Amino acid sequence: METIDYSYLLRELKVAARDAGNEIMKIYANSIKVDFKQDGSPVTLADKAAELVILKKLKEIVPEILIISEEDSSSHSSKATDQFFLIDPLDGTKEFLKKDGLGSFTVNIGLIEDGIPTVGVVYAPALNRMFFASLSTGAFEESNGLIKPIAIRTLPHSGAVAVASVSHRDELTTTWLKNHKIKNTTSIGSSLKFCLVACGEADVYPRFGPTMEWDTAAGDAVLRCAGGSVTHPNNEPFSYGKSSYKNGPFIAHGSF
Repeated sequence: METIDYSYLLRELKVAARDAGNEIMKIYANSIKVDFKQDGSPVTLADKAAELVILKKLKEIVPEILIISEEDSSSHSSKATDQFFLIDPLDGTKEFLKKDGLGSFTVNIGLIEDGIPTVGVVYAPALNRMFFASLSTGAFEESNGLIKPIAIRTLPHSGAVAVASVSHRDELTTTWLKNHKIKNTTSIGSSLKFCLVACGEADVYPRFGPTMEWDTAAGDAVLRCAGGSVTHPNNEPFSYGKSSYKNGPFIAHGSF
């Protein structure tokens, strides 16, 4: 397995994420042409432009590490190795297309080592919020030029706050929230849900609908490095490199 300087890698990944975000925002400011994949999900020029920026950077700094990217369908048949990147150049495309002012779409870059996310960068360009983390450095948020460490919070006396998907909320999630007596729920798109738990703005993120590993790896890394955890609903460990890179249901925990 390749020895990695995590501080150096994070610095370079932050540059890649910010540059990708700049490409996304150029397109966001104009009319957006939408195509559709075979599964019916939307894809835009922003997805593709952001991917090109990230792939170029990764091939420059760590050319020996496998890259699995959402928009590169040829990579999806690659067998997971001890180390590999999972890239979602524009997570929350539906939110990107809404132009609703919420800005809940992100650039995601995650590194997996031995099935575990160890490095993650999540950048929300419309919100100017950058979350980045590694197991060796901890978790941080950068916003408006200020960097601060982040960590999950102690469960408030007023009760847990959950975050749930805007576009993919399902009945199983609603039932889970009811069974766990969670009355306060914030709906937001993309991997920001992991990050809100990681920085103490929420306490748990249940997900029962379908996701792919590139949707979750970067945010999962940020949350784990902030003291949280991600498990299957039965509390079994949640790992990466699964068949076809498909996730099952999961619960992303803060102190909950």
